[in-house]
Amino acid sequence: MFDVSTIRDDFPIFNRKIHGNKRLVYLDSAASSQKPQQVLDAMDRLYTHDYANIHRGIHELAEEATAQFEDARNRIADFIGVQDSTEIVFTRNTTESINLVAHAWGRKYLNPGDHILLTEMEHHSNLVPWYMLAQEKGLTIDFIPITADGLLNMDQFNILLNKQPKLVSFTHVSNVLGTINPVAEITALSHQAGAVVLVDGAQSVPHLPVDIEHLGVDFYAFSAHKMCGPTGIGILYGKRVLLEGMNPFLGGGDMIKKVTFEDFSVNEIPYKFEAGTSAIAEAIGFGAAVDYLNAIGMQAIHDHEKEVTKYAYEQLATIPGLQMMGPAADQRGGVISFELDDIHPHDIAQILDAQGIAVRAGHHCAMPLHQRLKVQASTRVSFYLYNTSEDVDDLVKGIYKVKEIFGRGDV
Repeated sequence: MFDVSTIRDDFPIFNRKIHGNKRLVYLDSAASSQKPQQVLDAMDRLYTHDYANIHRGIHELAEEATAQFEDARNRIADFIGVQDSTEIVFTRNTTESINLVAHAWGRKYLNPGDHILLTEMEHHSNLVPWYMLAQEKGLTIDFIPITADGLLNMDQFNILLNKQPKLVSFTHVSNVLGTINPVAEITALSHQAGAVVLVDGAQSVPHLPVDIEHLGVDFYAFSAHKMCGPTGIGILYGKRVLLEGMNPFLGGGDMIKKVTFEDFSVNEIPYKFEAGTSAIAEAIGFGAAVDYLNAIGMQAIHDHEKEVTKYAYEQLATIPGLQMMGPAADQRGGVISFELDDIHPHDIAQILDAQGIAVRAGHHCAMPLHQRLKVQASTRVSFYLYNTSEDVDDLVKGIYKVKEIFGRGDV
């Protein structure tokens, strides 16, 4: 059974108090999740018992560290339903994964006049790399619009496919709207139109079961730090045939087979894209995070988040002057962004923080989406496996405190 109180005990940070004596209500997991003791212990064990650089050494410590590093890759592959772990490339984060595709695949295969198809709900990490490439190569970028309730307009998507885009790149779950996009459907339609598909999974892999083989995507990117793992490490999944046909991203050690005074030859995948010393402890922490989530069960985590999100949606809907962005609770992940009267989100976040409640305020690295919605900024709350209905109740009380301080209506 899913026991949230036992889960919370795994996270040392929930033992601390905020501003002296306030219970920590952490509602910012869409930015970065908290870390369980199991992950911290795995990284500590490496540094205190097994640490050495990987792949190059033949001494015992190097071989042990290498085995743990590659075992983490295998476990991450299993976690997302990938049979061939050489299709799993370690990167720094989701952003670097997308940039890798833009540089190593896009520069080689996209030509002036080609179309790239994105959506209006993308994070900057799935916008700016394509803007940079479009400026460099004379590409055209089109956008799938969103509907009034924050869903992708699939009719317009089908029309835009008539332009025969070479790449369709989109988020699995919006980090602002919480919208869960139909990845398998979009991918199948994109492939029929001849496009390669890249999916930003930063907000999906931590929260719901993901099976890459079932989704059928060509590239899929996500980060450890949003799924109970450490910062500084992420994943790019790519189909073998695509990765093998791509140019290297960075040059240096480990990504080569041979170097002479005249030339070099590249290593096999995935090492071809992993230049230099990797984030060794972080990869092992990533593997421990995957083990932790697997032990609980991703479907159980998703079901719990749906319950908390539904409760939060219902409670927030009762607050006068609060307007939520995005679809209904049953069509979103554990993210709710909102406006409150004419109060700036930074003021809301600061007052909530004084009560021990951590939320996000601003444009959440999605400025074009906020422009599309005619919203300067928003307040975002996001939920994870350790959040409870009590957290939601404290949030609601905190919002009423904000309204009281600003004298906004009947509180």
